Amino acid sequence: MNKSSRQSRKKYRRRSHPQSARFRQRSSCERCMTGARQSAQESDLSDEECPSTSSNTPGEPSAPDLPGYYFDPEKNRYFRLLPGHNNCNPLTKESIRQKEMESKRLQLLEEEEKKKKRAARMGFNTSSFLRKSQLGLLSVSSYCRLAHELQVSCMERKKVEIQSADASTPPSDPFSLILVDTNSDRLFTVNDVDVGGSKYGIISLSGLQTPALTVRMHKNFYFTNRKVNSVCWASLNHLDSHVLLCLLGFADTPGCATLIPASLFTSNHPGVDRRGMLCSFRIPGAWSCAWCLNVQANTCFSTGLSRRVLLTNVVTGHRQSYRTNSDVLAQQFAIMTPLLFNGCRSGEIFAIDLRSRSQGKDWKSTRLFHDSAVTSLRILQEEQSLLASDMAGKIKLWDLRTMKCIREYEGHVNEHACLPLHVHEEEGLLVAVGQDCYTRIWSLQDAHLLRTIPSPYPTSKADIPSVAFSSQLGGEQGIPGLLMAVRQDLYCFSYI
Repeated sequence: MNKSSRQSRKKYRRRSHPQSARFRQRSSCERCMTGARQSAQESDLSDEECPSTSSNTPGEPSAPDLPGYYFDPEKNRYFRLLPGHNNCNPLTKESIRQKEMESKRLQLLEEEEKKKKRAARMGFNTSSFLRKSQLGLLSVSSYCRLAHELQVSCMERKKVEIQSADASTPPSDPFSLILVDTNSDRLFTVNDVDVGGSKYGIISLSGLQTPALTVRMHKNFYFTNRKVNSVCWASLNHLDSHVLLCLLGFADTPGCATLIPASLFTSNHPGVDRRGMLCSFRIPGAWSCAWCLNVQANTCFSTGLSRRVLLTNVVTGHRQSYRTNSDVLAQQFAIMTPLLFNGCRSGEIFAIDLRSRSQGKDWKSTRLFHDSAVTSLRILQEEQSLLASDMAGKIKLWDLRTMKCIREYEGHVNEHACLPLHVHEEEGLLVAVGQDCYTRIWSLQDAHLLRTIPSPYPTSKADIPSVAFSSQLGGEQGIPGLLMAVRQDLYCFSYI
């Protein structure tokens, strides 16, 4: 009896073992879920703690997303997110995003310091394409383009010393924008003034030589309390003889387009009434402006207004108006053909034939479309292609013959700002600064991202860098590289 009973108990234990294993597994899962819920509940009591990072580190299991909560992988717990407008709470989506961007910027700056020489492409070096050029496998233009790509990837940042004409008042106003002229020997600057408004100046780049990078600032007493919406060089008497600025209206003062002679900044004749040299045209608030270099309208400039394009002849004062369906945020004239290209807030890009004096059904000669507001336009030299960027961060290359997008340049960041494009066809480069304050350089031919340059200052929508690129900064004997203006400082990323 005893022996049989012991055997029956052993059989019972063997039959019940799988069930107990399943029970233990289910119990452990319930404990994990309960622990997750408890950690979320405990986080409600510790909302004042601030995490050190907002993204999971690689290799660690990701925590489930809970609505209204943020998981800190370092502290291994959840934190409640509060609205971004609550200034007393350090833990908001905006602060987390800002902390992520600053961490990324510092990491890139550290990589910039460590890697003095970097390759823009895998297996890309000087000796390889030099051998290909010697063997006839590369054309001269391709060799020069690849050489520029390699040099761009090796540029190093150096601070430029700005010398003022008046040594007693060193330049201290933050830069709003910089604009290099055609020959790359002058830099027009717009600086923000503490009392509000802007003042202007011209920087001579003739002294920009390595190793001592020094430039001279020619200031101007003329300043305005109105916002500068758009600016471009104008060739009225000779190439880049004037600067065209579009100013917004202020209180009872209407908006205007002002032509300022470049000699106003360098003339030292006290007997000259400099204010009489200014030429202003009263216009409503303008979003954009462009100067025409075509021989058929070489004394005209255009302003993009709200639902209107206004073409003005500086000599005769004659005006031609074109009605549009949206605000015109970007403009550029073609040189070989009398066409004015316009980019609108609606995403439409269209061209106006300057020879047409009427606005019939077909007065728009070209029509292209983006999904967001177009902020910058650049026509390539042969005038068969057009580069356009929009507020969705898209940069597209359009073929004007087929009206199709043939290339896209990835990585640009923009949400609501009018940010310019800088195209350099001889070097085969495209440069743009995003709203994240990163300067990106692409290969114009195949849209490959060659370089991402972080700002030397923390990322801020108020401190977006303004840049200028040229293969001859300072004139024919100048150095090739990139100029970057941030706050009160000017930096040079030179090849040499």
